[in-house]
Amino acid sequence: MTASPIDAYLARLHQDWLPDNSGAVADYIPPLALADPNSFGIAVTTTEGHSYEVGDSRVSFTIQSMSKPFTYGLALQDRGFEAVDGKVGVEPSGEAFNSISLAPGSGRPLNPMINAGAITSTSLVAGSSAAEREGRVVDFYGRFAGRSLEVDMEVYESERDTGHRNRAIGHMLRAFGVLEDDPDEALDLYFRQCSVSVTCRDLSLMAGTLANGGVNPLTGDRVLERDLVDRVLSVMTTCGMYDSAGEWVVDVGMPAKSGVGGGVLAVLPGQLGIAVFSPPLDPHGNSVRGVEVCRQISTDLNLNLLHVARSSRSAVRRTYTVAAVPSRRRRPEAQIAALAEVGARCVVQILHGDLVFAAMESVVRGVVERAAGVDIEVLDLTEVTEVDLGAGRLLVGLAEAMAAEGRALAIVVPADADLLDGLSTEGLEVFPDLDRATEWCEERLLAAHGPASAPQPRIGLAEHRLARGLDPAQLAALEEAVVPLRFEEGERIFAVGDPADAAFLLEGEVTLELEIGSARRRLSTLTPGFSFGEFAFADASARPVSVRAETAGECLVLSLDAFERIGEQTPALQAALLRNLLAGYYEIIGRTTREVGSLLGGR
Repeated sequence: MTASPIDAYLARLHQDWLPDNSGAVADYIPPLALADPNSFGIAVTTTEGHSYEVGDSRVSFTIQSMSKPFTYGLALQDRGFEAVDGKVGVEPSGEAFNSISLAPGSGRPLNPMINAGAITSTSLVAGSSAAEREGRVVDFYGRFAGRSLEVDMEVYESERDTGHRNRAIGHMLRAFGVLEDDPDEALDLYFRQCSVSVTCRDLSLMAGTLANGGVNPLTGDRVLERDLVDRVLSVMTTCGMYDSAGEWVVDVGMPAKSGVGGGVLAVLPGQLGIAVFSPPLDPHGNSVRGVEVCRQISTDLNLNLLHVARSSRSAVRRTYTVAAVPSRRRRPEAQIAALAEVGARCVVQILHGDLVFAAMESVVRGVVERAAGVDIEVLDLTEVTEVDLGAGRLLVGLAEAMAAEGRALAIVVPADADLLDGLSTEGLEVFPDLDRATEWCEERLLAAHGPASAPQPRIGLAEHRLARGLDPAQLAALEEAVVPLRFEEGERIFAVGDPADAAFLLEGEVTLELEIGSARRRLSTLTPGFSFGEFAFADASARPVSVRAETAGECLVLSLDAFERIGEQTPALQAALLRNLLAGYYEIIGRTTREVGSLLGGR
């Protein structure tokens, strides 16, 4: 299976930051001081529910302050905006997580991401008993993570026994009337929620659920209503990283939350959730590696929410194979048969809209998952309006990964588009239109599976499709009626508007083109044995298309006058020619019908 460029990118990122030994593990809670400073995991979960992991992504640790936005969401769900806003504000404090930041006069905590605000949010969780409230909180977290979670009792007991500053905050909140009941119950639940055990992958799925508007992308469970998610993410953006929140927004630009256990989670709405686990902390109480990894991911993949393009999903408009929709090159029957058999090994995807990281990730994942049966992938960007930096780098990474395995990726970008500006396109197969890309794919398939294209030897008149089934006398009569015409490569055989006065039996390669203003669009490229210009026999008006020689060659010209003489002298021959002409039209109609069906039936 082709290695995903996302897996490869995260592996490089992990390797780059693993040597960074700066920072120190939290030691004010004794069990946290025992954390391995070398533990390091990264996980990314998309809003489609696919996770990418590297390193210690399944090592358990306690959620700590990363619990705060989720409990705040539960409080909003239980009590509503007005009641919660009356108890806790939404303004950045600009101070450390454990600062005693209360509004002058009211004593209301400035936001729910600092300890004072988080204790207040915990007190607002509904329930008839302490056990019920604890069960609701832990279950709520588990619904975000997509699995049952538990409280680490050793960490809880240590937090409870050493949480003197938090107890002081709780009693101060009670003194101001922010907490209406005994603060010990709210404090105990707060210690328990901070002690819930999670993994880096759990956190990425929790962040991915927020990114997905409150719906767990793996289970489909609606955990939190969208308007409540909007509030939670807003507060995470301005307050989630404490006194470094402003720097975070500028450098990373994603709603985020950190915890002193070494975790950082970040949310890119509509696209993905990121989680990093690395216990050593900076002076702000944030994971050193966690902050740097998030910063680099945001920069490398252009994930700053202020830069995100207009849409992030449904990038694929249609999908089909070359077997279903071949190029406009009309080939010898042996090649047609070969491509009908192996054409499914080339998959074409028509993309549209803005390609951002999440949209491109879905496309890349599909390419990776069907690697076993597909040699070539074509991505048509004709309908794409923007390719952001993150999506473009995924595209280049995919091409490199496929090339390393002997597979190929073709990209279709109109000649006047600037979609790939700023990207290194070295090694990319880029075509100005889908038809040329498809023909290139066919040539690769034929080279691998045969019979490969090669210069066609001169063929006899009997081998022309228009002459199928003719007896020797009819062939002789037809041979007397045609005259040879030589042409050079690039020569125009006839142009739009020329009189339709002859049909041509081909012994070279020509292209039929539709001319629209100064632009030319290929309708078909014909090879030896095919004919063109037969409409002269049915409608002797002007030519609707032009024909240009692809190679030097020859054709046999059957003029309209000669065709009419055949009708007078050998009616059976004229009838046979018309029959073959009609069969050719049916073949074209059948082929077109199958292609349209494939296009309409594509995703």
